[in-house]
Amino acid sequence: MNLKTKITAGFLVVVLLLALVGTYTLYALKRLDRTATHVLQENFYSVQLGQQLYAALDQLSTLQQRRYLAPAPPPHYEADVQRGLQQFQQTLTREAGNITEPGEREVVDSLTRTFAAYQLLLDPQSTEPRTPAFYLARIEPLHQLLRAQTARMVHLNMAALTRKNEHANRTARQVTHYTLTILAFSGLLLLFFVFSVPESVVQPLHKLLASIENATNQNFTSSIPVESHDEFGTVARAFNRLLVQLQDYRTSTLAQLMAERNRVTSLVNNLDEGLLLIDEKHRIIVANPVVSTLLNVPVDHLVGRAAQEVARENDLFREMLRFLDLPAAQRDKETPLLTIAQSGEEAYYRLLINDVISFNEAVDKMEFVGSVLTLRNVSEYKKLDQAKSNFLATVSHELKTPLSSINFHLRLLQDERVGSINAEQGRIVDTLKQENQRLLKMVGELIDVSRLESGNIQLNFQLAHLHDIVQFAADTVQLQLTPKQLTLDLQVPATLPAVRADIEKTTWVLLNLLANAIRYSPPQEPIRISASLTPDQQQVQVRVQDRGPGIAPHYQDKIFQRFVQIPDKQGYTGGSGLGLSIAREFITSQGGQLWVESELGAGSSFVFTLPLATS
Repeated sequence: MNLKTKITAGFLVVVLLLALVGTYTLYALKRLDRTATHVLQENFYSVQLGQQLYAALDQLSTLQQRRYLAPAPPPHYEADVQRGLQQFQQTLTREAGNITEPGEREVVDSLTRTFAAYQLLLDPQSTEPRTPAFYLARIEPLHQLLRAQTARMVHLNMAALTRKNEHANRTARQVTHYTLTILAFSGLLLLFFVFSVPESVVQPLHKLLASIENATNQNFTSSIPVESHDEFGTVARAFNRLLVQLQDYRTSTLAQLMAERNRVTSLVNNLDEGLLLIDEKHRIIVANPVVSTLLNVPVDHLVGRAAQEVARENDLFREMLRFLDLPAAQRDKETPLLTIAQSGEEAYYRLLINDVISFNEAVDKMEFVGSVLTLRNVSEYKKLDQAKSNFLATVSHELKTPLSSINFHLRLLQDERVGSINAEQGRIVDTLKQENQRLLKMVGELIDVSRLESGNIQLNFQLAHLHDIVQFAADTVQLQLTPKQLTLDLQVPATLPAVRADIEKTTWVLLNLLANAIRYSPPQEPIRISASLTPDQQQVQVRVQDRGPGIAPHYQDKIFQRFVQIPDKQGYTGGSGLGLSIAREFITSQGGQLWVESELGAGSSFVFTLPLATS
């Protein structure tokens, strides 16, 4: 017999024993439940009815005594007597419908006849004399007879209760005896399986475990002796074949693994970028020669050491580790640029950090296993970017002078003191002036961009009241509201605390946001400007809200990038794509933030914050 058959037979016996015990117990419990239910529904109910009959008789007896033996009859005597009689009659009727014991029918019939005679004596239409002698001779004997008959009925049901209870107790003892007998037999049988089946299973497993331990220690010669033809015998033969194949595989692939390892090591060591691999416990496990040179630390002094330990000794590595500890989302936004001195010159390296996520088959889920840090030399790109910034600044400054001159001469052309021009020429001059103003604005934005890139932007921090800044900006754009009949809804309390800000730069940001709101708002719609304290009471938040077409979610981050313009259904193409980028730089440099909240078809809200002025 194989092992599966043995275990299956043992479990089947256990199941059958459990089914037998359960079936018999359920049957016995149902019998006891039916007995108890019948007692409660039949005899106990009759006892309760007897108590109610006693109560009705006591009430009638009290009324009769007060009527015949007291100096004065009780008030409402007749009505109370009728209620008592009615209560007795209803209870007696229910008892007549609950006859369960031998002789109970005769007692109930006697009660019915006696009660009928009792009712006739208490009938107010009766011509019998209503004297104490009448009560003692006629009414009281019938009353006592009713109590005696009621007592007989209660006694019959109480005796039945006692008898049925004794029968239930005998049945319960019998069930207990049979159940204990079956359980004892089942326990002995289970003990037999407990001591026999596990032993037959565990002994071969010990042999298999010992062989697996040897194989784990790379000893593939320790095979399992085949002693049976059951499942364990099959497993032993298969495992012995596996040991042979593992030995052959180990011998044939060791050289390939060494060659692959040497190839990967060569690739890592010949990278022109610095590379570090840090595991999930912040221990350095790979470092190539480039990063060793940049850190000025030998490779042997890096690999195997804790990252924090190296950081305490090396400033550059400590800076790299600072970005490694940032959340992934914040790390992707910052993309740090590190400056490293090489041969007397500054070299620029971009630090890239990639978390390595691997699937762990043991726990069946993805797990973080480490981080790859690479230092990419971007010095040439930095030089090109610097050259671009210098060219941008130079061209912007060179363009500003002739454009200002053109603007001056266009104003002269419009001055009647210089000479009159016809209407068509006036329209041409107006168009030239508008285009020239647009170029001047664009050049101004380019100059601001060049200053921001070079870090030469000058901020004049002072105490400022946002109510005054908003009011000034609102007055400035009044003429721009007229063509589309727009309105400004100002909700900026004058009691807001002062902020620490550059008034000119903040006003420029607010005017830029208002210009965008005016450009995209439908005609005759309000533009709301509101301001309030942030929940932490540390900053003031300003919101410019329009009812324009809104901005799609995938454009809401891009609109703050330089030279980026989203598709405009209204056909507007006059912007440079720099306004929002410069506005964010102005707000960020003042210690605040600028962002947008928008949904397509529901308008947009541009929000910026500024820190409160410290006293």
